[in-house]
Amino acid sequence: MTLHLHVAIATMLRIIALAAFLVGPVGAYAYAKTGDRDSGLSGAGFVLYISLQRNSM
Repeated sequence: MTLHLHVAIATMLRIIALAAFLVGPVGAYAYAKTGDRDSGLSGAGFVLYISLQRNSM
């Protein structure tokens, strides 16, 4: 039973490491791109924000 538990934990750690390896660079790129912008009140995000504000009243 302990061997089965060790195999399951090892497999889970491999899946987590692979996911971090694949998703990590995308997250780092997105974080780097957000630093040099203004307030971000433009485009589709702004329209969604305003519509949600109006619907909440």
